[in-house]
Amino acid sequence: MRKRVTKTVVCKTEPGGVATEAGIRKQYLKCRPTCKVTFKLPKEAAPDANTVAIVGDFNNWNSDAALMKKAKDGAYSTTIELECDREYRFRYLIDGTRWENDWNADRYEPNPFGGEDSVIVI
Repeated sequence: MRKRVTKTVVCKTEPGGVATEAGIRKQYLKCRPTCKVTFKLPKEAAPDANTVAIVGDFNNWNSDAALMKKAKDGAYSTTIELECDREYRFRYLIDGTRWENDWNADRYEPNPFGGEDSVIVI
């Protein structure tokens, strides 16, 4: 049986280093060169949203490929397995019309539409 080792990195913390509910969680898998990434958009970012999709390089910017699940607290989340040693651009699409960046992205990069994309480094 293969031993599975995970490393969890929570990108958003409160003062004192206590992890909050929002953010990006990375779980690196020892048995494969992939990382399970949980994206969580807090309720404050989309308080009246009916749907939230995460779109980016990893799904060819397809708004139907990764709809996020709404939790009881109003936050939206999803987990995607991504290849290691890469960077991915992404954004959240709220109700099919409004774009939102991730407040906890590793960085932001300008896009050709005059805005910025969130970037995650795996």
